[in-house]
Amino acid sequence: MSRSPRAREARRSWGEDDSGTPILHVDMDAFFASVELREHPELAGRPLIVGGTGGRGVVSAASYEARLYGVASAMPMARAHRLCPQAVVLPVRHGLYSAVSRQVMAVLGQVTPMMEKVSVDEAFLDVSGARRRMGSPVAIARWIRAEVRERVGVPASVGVAATKFVAKLASSHAKPDGLLLVPADATQDFLDVLPVGALWGVGTKSAQILQRRGIRDVRALAAADVRRLEKILGIAAGRHLHDLAHGIDPRPVSPGREEKSIGTESTFFETITDRAHARRVLLDQAHQCAARLRAGDLRGRVVVLKARGADFVTVTRSRTLPVPTDLARDLFAVVEQLFKALPTPGGGFRLLGVRVEGLARSDDGVQLLLDDDPRRGAPERAADAVRRRWGAGVLAPASLLTPPTGGSPARPGSVGGAAAHRSGREPMREE
Repeated sequence: MSRSPRAREARRSWGEDDSGTPILHVDMDAFFASVELREHPELAGRPLIVGGTGGRGVVSAASYEARLYGVASAMPMARAHRLCPQAVVLPVRHGLYSAVSRQVMAVLGQVTPMMEKVSVDEAFLDVSGARRRMGSPVAIARWIRAEVRERVGVPASVGVAATKFVAKLASSHAKPDGLLLVPADATQDFLDVLPVGALWGVGTKSAQILQRRGIRDVRALAAADVRRLEKILGIAAGRHLHDLAHGIDPRPVSPGREEKSIGTESTFFETITDRAHARRVLLDQAHQCAARLRAGDLRGRVVVLKARGADFVTVTRSRTLPVPTDLARDLFAVVEQLFKALPTPGGGFRLLGVRVEGLARSDDGVQLLLDDDPRRGAPERAADAVRRRWGAGVLAPASLLTPPTGGSPARPGSVGGAAAHRSGREPMREE
């Protein structure tokens, strides 16, 4: 669930000319919760939370009824219980969500091959080549929403715009279960009514810095001289936001080829300066990657650490293991070494991620080290079996468990969730 601020005045008609808007952003509404409601129609209208059970972990999804009480994704479950004690809580079922996601993507694939899957519940489409067959971009968007509802049984919101960035903003303002067109010639007018925090890359601290200088909305940001923004935010961030404020986004929709990797990364609303906190984030991500490797009967040989600072400078470090692994203890041992050698950037970490590459099937005849104990993976595999039976939230490393008193959880919340690297494993992000 995105917590980026929205503007009520942006959810209105901006015109009907979709001739210059070939980009669609399709985003499922509260996807995990919507899937669970599809499976449990008797819960319709009741507050529903998907996440760790027993007060542990974080909220993965919340129905709109639960959101009225302030429940949000990445929130500690203990806090969510306090805000909405009457909510129904269900465990996360990634296998089910992946299966439903494949159904949704199959519908989108009927529109055009120019589809860029961003996560388990969102995708960009360039419908330029589909107009003759299916009609205008808005007509295609309406068809998608109707087909997904009819064939899959879950709601989808669609943004239609000239660029990917604006289409994504449009879909977020179309929620829940809506469609919003931003004509090409209305792009600046649409952006001008948004708060600066609606732009990608503007977190709470950046918004506060801009507001102290009188820049509270995108209109003021767009009017600011780029050199002034560079002095306030740094060269990279200043130029980036100046472009976005004018609707400039040259990125094409890129179907690309599927990479052989499994990964997860988290973008933070508040940058992380505490290295112990960052270490816990990476530990959690290592366990997520390992669990997905084992679920896919895969092992990986190359471990990659990704970090982005408040200045938007991204650094990646990698190391190759002597033999492939599917164990979190092996992955995190490498990640921790790479992290120790990485200084904390000025302003803290905006993003952290772990990725595993060089994948191979577990039955490909991987040779073990002579001193390797085949029983060393037994605890993690036993934990997998417990989670399959009792739910994802029942077991976690001790340092990631929420204190029973409802204090601050060790397991971090994030935006973007587990954004995989098109590995054929489903990237998990929930809106």
